[in-house]
Amino acid sequence: MGQGITRRDLSLGAVSAGALGAMAWSPAAWAQTAKQTAFTIVINNSPWFDGFRKVVEAYEAETGNKVNLDVNPFAGSLEKQRASARAKDGQFDLLIMNGLYYQEFYYGGFLTPIHEIDPTFKLDPQMIRYDNTVYWNEATKSHDPAGKLMSVPVNGNIPLLLYRADLYEEHKLKVPDTWDELLANAKKLHNPPKIYGIVQRGARGAPNDVSYDWWPYLYSFNGSLFRDEAKGDFTITINSPESKAALDFYLRMAKEAGHPQTGGLAQAQIIQNLVTGKAAHAMLVIAAWSQMDDPAKSAVVGKINAAKAPRSANGKSSPVLGHWLAGIPKNVPKARQTAAVAFLSWFQTRGAQMKYLQAGAPLVRQDVLSDQALWRDPKNRWMQAMAESSPFVKLMWSMPEGSQIGDVLELRLNQAVIGELSTARALNMIADESHAIMVRGGYKTGKIQPLA
Repeated sequence: MGQGITRRDLSLGAVSAGALGAMAWSPAAWAQTAKQTAFTIVINNSPWFDGFRKVVEAYEAETGNKVNLDVNPFAGSLEKQRASARAKDGQFDLLIMNGLYYQEFYYGGFLTPIHEIDPTFKLDPQMIRYDNTVYWNEATKSHDPAGKLMSVPVNGNIPLLLYRADLYEEHKLKVPDTWDELLANAKKLHNPPKIYGIVQRGARGAPNDVSYDWWPYLYSFNGSLFRDEAKGDFTITINSPESKAALDFYLRMAKEAGHPQTGGLAQAQIIQNLVTGKAAHAMLVIAAWSQMDDPAKSAVVGKINAAKAPRSANGKSSPVLGHWLAGIPKNVPKARQTAAVAFLSWFQTRGAQMKYLQAGAPLVRQDVLSDQALWRDPKNRWMQAMAESSPFVKLMWSMPEGSQIGDVLELRLNQAVIGELSTARALNMIADESHAIMVRGGYKTGKIQPLA
């Protein structure tokens, strides 16, 4: 795989004050961060990267400290992190880890707890904990807040319901609270091929498309992958009646108000359908928001709005995590570890998070997200939905074998979407194959009665 943009290409030490001023950031007091050695961040080149880059530029300008960015495609970044963390001497000092893959770095013992680098560091109370994934209890293998602080969130990527606000106003529709209400609205606006009521990520993806899109349905219908993951009970429950109800409804949505090729749609196609005005609804990660109002990319500027993920009639809204965490590996010099902690200390401040917002990235402080004065700015109209969703976010899985189970999910769920498998058969196969993975991993596991 190609190396992407190298840290030499994106060394940001020479950014000018004029460049920062062009972003119209409010003047702020210069940070009191002590002089630090240069350190390197390895990160993926995702839709939110540009906002992160601008915040790094602000940190350099305010502190005089130098940060190098090594920027790569998603898979390339993960490969580099794995190789560096396992080497005798690590190349990267801050790993920007995805919410679906950070587990291997926790389980493998590759990270240094932040308090072991700086005992005075405190995670700000307003920083969102994202289902407590910043913590790790080595003894119980769980995200126990009483465990050690292993990372700091840098991106709060979760799915929101994006919908055509102009069409809602025209048809006098109410923003849906439940999946049933969403389906009714989608059917009302469904007029193919001019516009589809909803577009869904039904493709088999890498790393996760259809499974990530379906997971908010699964949780809100009170289904689950495991019986009680937090307590170490990894009995497979993905083929429960509740899970089947969630998958049946997902397919009903596609059939009655969706795209005719749902099984071939990945995230890029979902975004394209929205920005070209071909879709009335989609569940999309907030990182894609910036494209909705970009005149160079969107034909629906100002017409898209956001709401929290709907729920089943007897469930709760359950947006699934696709967030990013920053962790510091063990195998790099203490001076570079200390420099990375200094950056994270600055990054979590309200002032830095305001810069993050102004740069167009999904921020990670609840008080900024919940600031109703900021909501009044039309360009921030997604923030209320994000603020309301934060308390309900849930992780897909907490163990490194999740990546293997993810491959199983992508295959079998896609087969259900395209009609190769019934929902019961697909879920039973996922259960059997996931159980085998967990047995090989040595977990306390089992299976429930298969669906008929």
